[in-house]
Amino acid sequence: MILLSAALGYAPMQCSGDPDPNLRRHETPGEALYGLSQEFKAKGDAESERATLEYLIAHYPNSRFAKMARDDLEQAKTK
Repeated sequence: MILLSAALGYAPMQCSGDPDPNLRRHETPGEALYGLSQEFKAKGDAESERATLEYLIAHYPNSRFAKMARDDLEQAKTK
């Protein structure tokens, strides 16, 4: 029992904080969708770009990429 207590005393504690985004090992859905929209834009497929940005906003409205998507859609309207 003493050995178990000692071992637990040295075990690393888990932190409930958010991980640093620069250290992530995977993309978020918003990030992937925004990247896909940029690929459509580069290929000149404006309809697919718009649809992807709208999907991103509708399904991941709190993503930091949703703001970028809104900005891109607003810019496309002024062109």
